[in-house]
Amino acid sequence: MKEAKFYEKLANEKIQCHLCAHECVINPGKRGICMVRENQAGVLYSLVYGKIISQSVDPIEKKPLFHFLPGTLSFSIATVGCNFQCLHCQNYDISQYPRFHEKKIIGDDLTPTEIVARARSSHSASIAYTYTEPTIFSEFAYDTAVLAREKGIRNVYVSNGF
Repeated sequence: MKEAKFYEKLANEKIQCHLCAHECVINPGKRGICMVRENQAGVLYSLVYGKIISQSVDPIEKKPLFHFLPGTLSFSIATVGCNFQCLHCQNYDISQYPRFHEKKIIGDDLTPTEIVARARSSHSASIAYTYTEPTIFSEFAYDTAVLAREKGIRNVYVSNGF
């Protein structure tokens, strides 16, 4: 858990999240639409910082890109949660996990340094923030991306575009 970025404090310990276009106004003790950003006494927290639910090495061609590092591997990661509730989502079981499991947040505790090390050891040319909406784990993706770039690893953000 880490204090979130991209929010504004309002009256009566309410906050407004500015991470996505939903612009959730969140009361104390409640969460936004994504179910992974929570107002705790007037401070917004990312509950999924470093809580990786899925990690895999994929061919870059699996990503919705055109001629980006062809023939290379991408170390792909995700957390639970999403700011959409698409009925035909292929990753619905992880994107909607907190919504259907009593707001529970699950995942392996990993640091940005560990993600970059795993990408390097898997000979991945990039790290993809994918499977669920990476915007909702923006703080973790950013911290990881900065370290990855320092190590010569490229970053891929597979977003719903909202």
